[in-house]
Amino acid sequence: MKNCDNFHFNSLLCQLLYTLLFINVITKVLANEKNHKYEDGEKVILWANTVGPYSNRQETYDFDTLPFCLSQKDNIEHRETLGEALLGYDYKNTGLEINFKVDMENKSICKKILNASELEKFIYAIKNNYWFEMYMDDLPIHGLVGELKDKDVYLYTHYEIIVKYNEERIIQVDFNSDNRKPIKLPELPSYEEIKKNKNALSKIISNIEFSYSVKWEKTNIQFRDRFDRYLESSALEFKIHIIAVINSIIIAFLLIAIVITILYKTLKTDSKSSNDLEAGLLNFDTDFGDDYGWKLVHGDIFRRPPHCAILSTLLGSGIQLIILSFIVIVYTMLRDLYIEQATILSSIIFIYAITSMIGGYYSGSFFAKYGGRSWIKNMFLTACLFPCIIGGVTLIINFIAIYYQSSRAIPFKSMLSIFAIWLFIIFPLTLFGSIIGKNFAGDSNNPCRTNLIPRPIPEKPFYYQPVILILMSGILPFASILIEVFFLYSSFWAYKIYSVYGIMLIMLFILAILTACVSIISTFILLNAEDHRWPWTSFFSGASTVIYIFLFSVYYFFNKTKMHGLFQIIFYFGNTTIICLLLTSILGTIGYTASNWFVRKIYTNVKID
Repeated sequence: MKNCDNFHFNSLLCQLLYTLLFINVITKVLANEKNHKYEDGEKVILWANTVGPYSNRQETYDFDTLPFCLSQKDNIEHRETLGEALLGYDYKNTGLEINFKVDMENKSICKKILNASELEKFIYAIKNNYWFEMYMDDLPIHGLVGELKDKDVYLYTHYEIIVKYNEERIIQVDFNSDNRKPIKLPELPSYEEIKKNKNALSKIISNIEFSYSVKWEKTNIQFRDRFDRYLESSALEFKIHIIAVINSIIIAFLLIAIVITILYKTLKTDSKSSNDLEAGLLNFDTDFGDDYGWKLVHGDIFRRPPHCAILSTLLGSGIQLIILSFIVIVYTMLRDLYIEQATILSSIIFIYAITSMIGGYYSGSFFAKYGGRSWIKNMFLTACLFPCIIGGVTLIINFIAIYYQSSRAIPFKSMLSIFAIWLFIIFPLTLFGSIIGKNFAGDSNNPCRTNLIPRPIPEKPFYYQPVILILMSGILPFASILIEVFFLYSSFWAYKIYSVYGIMLIMLFILAILTACVSIISTFILLNAEDHRWPWTSFFSGASTVIYIFLFSVYYFFNKTKMHGLFQIIFYFGNTTIICLLLTSILGTIGYTASNWFVRKIYTNVKID
């Protein structure tokens, strides 16, 4: 067994080293093609991305949805990464003539004749406070389509771009809101007016000229600090994070003290009882009727759990996701990828792919130790369960996004790329890891033999039922991370930049400790009730925090977002379901692992057999 444990540890260590090496190699691949340095007069490209209502930033459409006379004026195209495609980025070259450090005044873009349909699109966008997003040198720039004054609709036709630079690098990009040249748009005729006068539409055709200016300004801000203005961090928010960390540490110490007390009293008291039991084997006058609680189920404690293949799959995926989360957070901290969500997503995909062997190995070894025979079924289940569920939910979201013509729709080529990664990397590595885990699993070395006939579970009060223990287990861990969950939701759904990944790492570490503690406590209570169904109970006790995270998601949707409609609901709760599914595997694995250590510890020391 020791050799097996060493092999397990060495394989995990090798996987981590290979993963870090791979990250170092793909850094250049994931980085932007440009080096962010320009020579005087060199062409600078302004990319158009999406448009949508300012009040609901998750509702986005392609930039060409509105009839601007921009996008793709030359042959230079943006090579989107896989992460950009999955996040719905669709960069289009505006074709504007912008040169580094070269000012430009009132340069005409085009003169456009708006027909009734195009005019209706602009009027609708302005009335709904639409804005658009552009990028210059990876810096986001936002502007409003128009404004509404006393029921009159005005379209902005001039855009003055202010670019600040430091030596050969671009530091900041903004639109000047004081020089936008709004033009009043004519009202659309009503249906009755069109019915009376068929020429009513021809009278509202508008001839509009769009123009732009570019102004370059020197600044002393360093290139490494150019994203600080997007972080929106404040001293108050930092204090809130610190208070949350302190609160979580206090809860963690409290639970740790409870677990240590349980361990100390149980091991000390019952070890003494065990010694009395061994001495009593030579004395037939000894009374054995004092055994109670967890000691009575020693013959069933290491019985094979029901649905062992599913549990092994969840545990294997959980180990893989824990390693993935740690690597991605550390990588994001080292690379300062606070605003580059596409790069983070690309990193997650590739790191998940190359760590698939870890999930397969742990799942295969767990299944083999419990005497699983359908190891081929277990291999395919480990390789397919999570990817198929996530892929299925994503396909449903994607089909609805295509129907609503949202920019969130994933291109077909990107979907093929994801499928190819799963087929040629994730699937083979998972199978290979499962085979290694099956062959090197070794013996279970359980401290107690398992009885052939399961011991009946006695009736117990409702508060000893596994469901109640599971529901109660998630309250304290969720309370400790509630503030961070709120900030993370604000970052993802409200486009605020989350930058305190160091605090996130601390909070996740504390969450792991709390999850382990509550799982051990619930397992101990269950065993004392003479109920030996601890494997699944410990798993769901650890994962029960996800129940409260999902309930918070429902609250956040109806009270903090302005999302509405079928697509918005499916998009929000579809992604929330995926996140909760991943967290279930992670936290459940932590809960089971801690309870498994606890169970082996108490039965090994007491040596009841």
